[in-house]
Amino acid sequence: MSQQTPEPEDRFLLEADDLVEGAFREVVLEDNNRTIWLVLTRYRGRARGWLNVCPHAGRALNWAPDKFLTDDNGHLVCASHGAVFEPEAGRCIGGPCLGAALTPIKLAERDRRILLTGLPNLK
Repeated sequence: MSQQTPEPEDRFLLEADDLVEGAFREVVLEDNNRTIWLVLTRYRGRARGWLNVCPHAGRALNWAPDKFLTDDNGHLVCASHGAVFEPEAGRCIGGPCLGAALTPIKLAERDRRILLTGLPNLK
């Protein structure tokens, strides 16, 4: 399991109303002169997020900026190789990385805003 690095302060990612139940959104973050791509969703009323990197081949999950594939059950599908991830914890439930998981980020929702409160240690 990846270790989280605390942020010096919470970072605004998007308005809470822009993260609707069952949809996936891409957020691009600049951090210490590097670009970090995130994928966010709302599942069972709670904001959830991960690094936008498939554990199978290290590629982005989306097929175009802020455009993600889902199956009929609302699972996130990697556009590159078809890995299927459940939206509760980001665990791969089908495809080439079965049993692996997306790398989680820490989020909070306050004052109708989605905030980043922690990133995993990035190399």
